[in-house]
Amino acid sequence: MKQRPIGYLFIAPATIHLLLFAWIPIAYAAYLSLFKWDLLKDSKPFIGLKNYADTLQDQAFWNAMWNSTRYTLVSVPVGMVVALFVALMINQKLRGITLFRTLYYIPAISSGVAVSMLWIYVYLPEHGLINTILMRFGQNIDFLSHPAWAMWALVFMSIWTGLGPRMILFLAGLIAIPTSLYEAADLDGSTPWKTFWHVTLPMLVPTTFFVLVTSTISAFQIFTPVYMMTRGGPEGTTDVVGYHIYSEAWEKFHVGLASAKSFILLLAILAVAYWQFRAMKSQLEGYSTTVS
Repeated sequence: MKQRPIGYLFIAPATIHLLLFAWIPIAYAAYLSLFKWDLLKDSKPFIGLKNYADTLQDQAFWNAMWNSTRYTLVSVPVGMVVALFVALMINQKLRGITLFRTLYYIPAISSGVAVSMLWIYVYLPEHGLINTILMRFGQNIDFLSHPAWAMWALVFMSIWTGLGPRMILFLAGLIAIPTSLYEAADLDGSTPWKTFWHVTLPMLVPTTFFVLVTSTISAFQIFTPVYMMTRGGPEGTTDVVGYHIYSEAWEKFHVGLASAKSFILLLAILAVAYWQFRAMKSQLEGYSTTVS
């Protein structure tokens, strides 16, 4: 009992931060979702769950949800594979390897706006970095203005910007694998591929699961690149749900409706995370058995 106050003091900063910047805003958004509140009008009539009912019938919202789902289904697995490959490459005791790890992580600590501006230049037609190369082969693609390419351009960018955090997590998981397992595999005559498949991957299950869940949540919440690069276009192909909610609140000024849509997004993310927990449950139990 005497030690409890000290423990509370240690967790107080994080608790206060969550309370002020997470739980209170969430509670206030839940309150707003029950009202028809237009920022340009003084009235704020109570309408109960009507905002939620209207959202479920809003085709533009479901288009945004589909775009977010499509973006997540491609960017997350591809980004994880690339990050794991890079982590394997830099998990070496070589001179200067720390520099390479730092270089890979720089995009993660850079301003999202600045990074988006950089990639706008990369995707520019004719004078952009990619099109400068493509024009040598007689090709010129306006990536951000073409409905067939805009989403893929965002996905490719996300793989680069998300590489650092994922790579660091995978690297930490690789370092934590006991070397005795690799030594035993060598003694058994295992090939590098079999060692990777039967030793490395099973021991990375908790790390992989953590990266999967956090990357999925982050992908569903993408906003800055869309706002800076495409504004939901062309033809609504990149109108992801994060930008759609922003547009509803700060361009159309329908704050109550935007709050309801944000809660539906929250429920969708919780449902996906729960499904991921259920799907990975057997693998996590197998890892616990192996470690013990």
